[in-house]
Amino acid sequence: MSILSEIKEAMISYNPQWVKELTEKALSEGVDAHSIINDGLIAGMNYIGAKFRDNEVYIPEVLVVARAMHAAMDVLKPHLIKDDFKRKATFVIGTVKQDLHDIGKNLVIIMLEGAGYKVVDLGVDVPPEKFARAVEEHRPQIVGISALLTTTLGQMRTTVEHLKPYRDSIKILVGGAPVTQRFADEINADGYAPDAASAVEKANELLGL
Repeated sequence: MSILSEIKEAMISYNPQWVKELTEKALSEGVDAHSIINDGLIAGMNYIGAKFRDNEVYIPEVLVVARAMHAAMDVLKPHLIKDDFKRKATFVIGTVKQDLHDIGKNLVIIMLEGAGYKVVDLGVDVPPEKFARAVEEHRPQIVGISALLTTTLGQMRTTVEHLKPYRDSIKILVGGAPVTQRFADEINADGYAPDAASAVEKANELLGL
């Protein structure tokens, strides 16, 4: 088994310490940091993401794998800075105004970072103006808008409308418990994701990655 396959296996075995040690070993053997990320860490994260989407693993397992990913990335950061590592795209995400729920949003962030995205997390209770400022500041390719309460769907609609001046440069992806494909279509969002794993797949699709 190659060292990259071992890293993937350690990821899906929920063993952060093993992932970190194998990452250090791979670097010492001269394996490229980008290969470690793409063929080891992201490969493992994608495997768990698919399992999560199919309800074969659950939130605790995803969090352990995320911890493993972060442990490995801490080892890799000096090499990535040196190599001028480029993330695949920038993704701004937040939960709409008057909604304080963030568990689903945070799972999406874990999946996105595991898939190679740079994520800017605006947090919860985010007004439309803050989304707009983030677009101007960070120049993302995609914006994720989350709502977990039926009563805040109106805020999602308002936020999408507020981002209208930027639609030539961004894609808007929406999700959350009360959100449906029909509602996403009604508010002119570019995409809808019913869960965290699907959010990564839809983001890749929207950006042609």
